[in-house]
Amino acid sequence: MKNGTAGKGKAEMKVAYFSMEVGLSENIPTYSGGLGILAGDHIKSAADLNIPLVAVTLLYKRGYFIQNISPMGQQEEMYPYFDPRAFMEQLPFKVTIKIENRDVHVGVWKYNQIGTHGRVPVYFLDTDLPINAPEDRLITQFLYGGDKHTRICQEAVLGIGGFLALKRLERDITTYHMNEGHAVFLTLALLSEFNGNQEKVREKCTFTTHTPVPAGHDKFAYDMLARVMGPYLPANIRDLAGRDELNTTVLALNLSRASNGVSELHGEISRQMFPGFNIGHITNGVHHLSWTGPEFQTLFDKYIPAWREHPKALAEAHAIPDDELRQSKLTAKKRLISYVNSVSGAGFTDDFLTISFARRATAYKRTTLLFTDLEYLFNLSFDRVQFIFAGKAHPQDDAGKQLIKEIVNTGKQYEKKLRLVFLPNYSIWLAQLMTQGTDVWLNTPRRPREASGTSGMKVCFNGGVNMSVLDGWWREGCKNRANGWAIGDDEDQTDEEAAADLYRDLDDMVTTYYTNPKQWTSIMKRSISDLCAVFNTHRMVMEYLHKYYV
Repeated sequence: MKNGTAGKGKAEMKVAYFSMEVGLSENIPTYSGGLGILAGDHIKSAADLNIPLVAVTLLYKRGYFIQNISPMGQQEEMYPYFDPRAFMEQLPFKVTIKIENRDVHVGVWKYNQIGTHGRVPVYFLDTDLPINAPEDRLITQFLYGGDKHTRICQEAVLGIGGFLALKRLERDITTYHMNEGHAVFLTLALLSEFNGNQEKVREKCTFTTHTPVPAGHDKFAYDMLARVMGPYLPANIRDLAGRDELNTTVLALNLSRASNGVSELHGEISRQMFPGFNIGHITNGVHHLSWTGPEFQTLFDKYIPAWREHPKALAEAHAIPDDELRQSKLTAKKRLISYVNSVSGAGFTDDFLTISFARRATAYKRTTLLFTDLEYLFNLSFDRVQFIFAGKAHPQDDAGKQLIKEIVNTGKQYEKKLRLVFLPNYSIWLAQLMTQGTDVWLNTPRRPREASGTSGMKVCFNGGVNMSVLDGWWREGCKNRANGWAIGDDEDQTDEEAAADLYRDLDDMVTTYYTNPKQWTSIMKRSISDLCAVFNTHRMVMEYLHKYYV
């Protein structure tokens, strides 16, 4: 079934945005990484722009883990209890869904995301209620915790419980936006609501996919689904979701009027993965008011005052005086270096070029590609460059944990030859500190496995420079050596080829930083003017509005 287009007039539009995780604040641990942070930024821009949108997610009272690193470099996970009462309101009703023929009661908490011109209510779904069986109270305890059975239960609560909650809370939803396949059981609730009329469901739904990796698309055995949520499965479920097992992405594509990937390349890859579907793309952005640090907020207020309402105004960054731009960057960098030294005792200095690498520790992101030729790295960087790493591995990803251990132990083993630290417990707060203070943001994924990426965008709003493989958003934004560095070209590479290009680019970058400060300042300005004006969620949400919401 190919996706078509449909929509409503803006005056009568109301969008319900469903996401398994949402990252709104450092203090609300209902996110694990990029998907949740993007969802939070989407919601914030919708509130700023006064777009009629409501959001639905799950309330994780033991959230995503706090990361500690042992002296041997081993990741250790801690799950402190999150009490939502300080941040949101518990609503005086419950909805009930069937899981394994038991009644599971779902409570609802409301959080208001206040924007510059509006607000977005965010509804958090909670099964940790005394009325529920002990196993059902655990469904919304841990973010992505447990096995496939737990995942099915979580996705049933999100999709079906979320739909039932909105029936009580919000009238006249015109579009249901499923942010990734985790929300797809919403379509089963809609099928029931419309007496099996698939076309009516399609008219209501849009779908965004976020992963070009086949393993990233949830698949469930039909016998398990029948046991867990049998009453919700239509007779023709195999026609809609796959013959051998339920593929959440296939189900979402078949029951959505429109669908998209999150960068131009990701749209291309998604059409190859799911032939026959009209999958477009809207490239991700970041919420500029959340990720621009105090130094650059002050600078932009002085020279580009329209930037707060209209981030595209940052295309005029060339008007900022060089010396004030460099001073703002240095002040932000001092904050980062001060924190690094306070937690590590590493003795970093703001005189050195500072390169950061922070993202989930997993194989395809090639966290340790930088270490391919250590002797070359020692000679290139000693007393000139310092490296900051951060990021969590999924609790069940032993290979990812091994990558963290390798980084930590490399820093210790070669501490006299290589300035390197690993900062534990990457979070919204630490991401802000790093993206605001670093000179360079390094990204080395295996093409085309990074759907978009957004962390490098945050650096641009703080005068930082990207060095990345041409994957995801950077393939669209990079003007090589004018606003950042491209590792390799617009082709897939082996790890050895990518490492060789990485070292060549590092050599050029280090030389430019120390011998040609005027050129470096020009690259900083182009990073702001070329990239911030485009890669922000105000632009992104307006694209969703005009392409898919109305």
